[in-house]
Amino acid sequence: MARVVSERKDALPALAEVFREHGFAGASLALISAASGLGKGSLYHFFPRGKEEMAAAVLEEIDGWFETRLFRPLRESPDPGAAVAAAFEDVDAYFRSGQRVCLVGAFALGDARDRFGTAVNAYFARWIAALADAFIRAGRASAQAQELAEEIVLEIQGAIVLARAMNDPAIFQRALNRMRARAQG
Repeated sequence: MARVVSERKDALPALAEVFREHGFAGASLALISAASGLGKGSLYHFFPRGKEEMAAAVLEEIDGWFETRLFRPLRESPDPGAAVAAAFEDVDAYFRSGQRVCLVGAFALGDARDRFGTAVNAYFARWIAALADAFIRAGRASAQAQELAEEIVLEIQGAIVLARAMNDPAIFQRALNRMRARAQG
């Protein structure tokens, strides 16, 4: 029996996990329905444009979380060093210490890139820009801040992939620890 979901946002966590596990192409409506507990009619009630609208809503939700928890504090905190430290903690928690796939990163690599390229690009560009801004406000030169921000996002994303591929979350932790040290130095 399908469960009652009062708002479409209530379905987003289940949708996100289906897209993480199966990718956009592999996320069939049957899998989405099973994971969300919603029948196809309910899914189309909340997402009239179907799977593409579901994925877009999930990407918006992820973007909103990162904007609130990472990007805005990195840009606006009066203590940029504390904001960077908090960002590492939030990244660790969000990606479950390397045990959770970055859905935005996964969409960047697959056929979903063509559909969601603008959202994917904006997410990574804003992450790098927010980190660079915090580093500049902490006293680093602009070019150095930009390079370090790119390196951190690159290493986080690579660490997620490698930790998952090797089934070793310690890889992710080691990468975060290296980047924390670089960010402080």
